[in-house]
Amino acid sequence: MSPAATSTSSPTASTSTTTVTLAEARTRYTAGRGYLAACTLGLPTIDTIAAMRADTEVWSRGQASASRYGEVVERVRVGYADLVHVAPHNVAIGSQTSVMAGLVAASIPDDAEVVLPRGDFSSMVFPFLAQAHRGVTVRQVELADLAASLTANTWLVAFSLVQSATGTLADSDAIRAAARRTGTFTLCDTTQATGWMPVDASAFDATICHSYKWLGAPRGVAFFTVSDAFAAHLHPINAGWYAGDDLWASCYGPAMALAPDARRFDVSPAWPAWVGAEPAIDLFRSLDLAEVAAHNVALGDALCGGLGLPSRGQAIISWPDADGRDLARLTASGLTASGRAGRARVAFHLFNDEDDVALALAALRP
Repeated sequence: MSPAATSTSSPTASTSTTTVTLAEARTRYTAGRGYLAACTLGLPTIDTIAAMRADTEVWSRGQASASRYGEVVERVRVGYADLVHVAPHNVAIGSQTSVMAGLVAASIPDDAEVVLPRGDFSSMVFPFLAQAHRGVTVRQVELADLAASLTANTWLVAFSLVQSATGTLADSDAIRAAARRTGTFTLCDTTQATGWMPVDASAFDATICHSYKWLGAPRGVAFFTVSDAFAAHLHPINAGWYAGDDLWASCYGPAMALAPDARRFDVSPAWPAWVGAEPAIDLFRSLDLAEVAAHNVALGDALCGGLGLPSRGQAIISWPDADGRDLARLTASGLTASGRAGRARVAFHLFNDEDDVALALAALRP
């Protein structure tokens, strides 16, 4: 069942054509100093801001066009496919991670088993727990034990490539190898990975990515990649006019003719968000994401060194902060960070530098 692909999704993997340098990319942001929250909400580039303002002006003049928005969506679909190394016909579009995970969850056979990492983001957990009425069993294990926990009875393993609360990277190579041995399908959420590290979505049966974090797109632009083989097992439970083979012939019933490829899983897009997403996706597909990863990880490791923590090789760094004292210190110093699962959490992206590390350390070590 699982894919035979052997390509890796590690931070050190290489990407495709590079046309924009890291230094050039950093000039495309109007903010970033002290912003350590790309894992919560990304920052827009100047191009995304301009595109959305121009679209609002067109809309206000009554000149917005549904067909034009459709063209934008298709360009973004193609761009995202290139970014994560899949064909455009294997990419479905939507707006929410949980809806896409729910599509997979609703397609799981009755009485089947799903294995998840304990503590993963709820959008990758709740849709599967919601299938208990059909006898679907959800077994949650520690992330490090995920590969070893798969058996021939496991229909699906679903996990985030980078854990939201801790920034820990899943051992995707081991998980995929175990899935091949046990005949288990793989679903990977790359929301906290795509944009700061190389990601090869073709290595999994399906992936989900919401682009409003590390890719800096507006919220409401999400992607679902699916292999042809796995797609045959899924039910298009969210089918609407946008899932039709011919969009404009699919606006009314009673007959239904869905697209033959991944578009049959499309959910009608929130048009203005896709206008802002186009320059965002174009930027990141033009970058050397291995270089971006090295930059971000170096900053994360520098913060760890300053706090006396072991280096983690992560862009997201978190540590126990049950009373929120450290988060309050960061906030009081004018830095933007976050708190999750009783932990303080910071994230370093391409618009950050060593000065941001110094500001964080000054706030945490008064």
